[in-house]
Amino acid sequence: MFGINGPEFLLLLIIGVLVIGPSRLPEYTQKLANLVKEVRRMASGAREQIKEEVGIDIDDVDWKKYDPRQYDPRRIIKEALLDDDTKAVSAGAPAAVATAAVEAPAPPPARVVERLEEGEVAPFDSEAT
Repeated sequence: MFGINGPEFLLLLIIGVLVIGPSRLPEYTQKLANLVKEVRRMASGAREQIKEEVGIDIDDVDWKKYDPRQYDPRRIIKEALLDDDTKAVSAGAPAAVATAAVEAPAPPPARVVERLEEGEVAPFDSEAT
C-alpha cells in the first residue's frame, strides 16, 4: 500500500497520534471511519448503476478477454490476409450481389481538364491562405 512497509506504517501512525493528540483522536477516527463507509457506498452504487445500464453482472465478465496486451497485431493482420474473401462475400449476400462483387470493376470516368483561354487571368481568392 503506497510502498509503505509495516514498521514505517507504525511509525507514521505514532507520529499521527502525537500530532493530533489524544483529545482529538476519537473525532478524527470517526471521520476516517465515515470516509471509508462513504467510499464503499459510492463504489457499490457505481457497481449497481453499471449493472442497471449495461445489463450484465460485472463479476461474470471475463476481463482477460478484453486485455489489449494479449493482441498481436502481426497475427491479426496475417489471419485477415489469409482469410478466404469469397466466403465472407457469399455467406450473407444474395447470389446476384455476390456475383456482382466478383466481377471486374467498371473503368473510371474520363478526366476532364479545363484550360484558361489565352490572356485570361486565373481566379484569385483573397481569403485563401
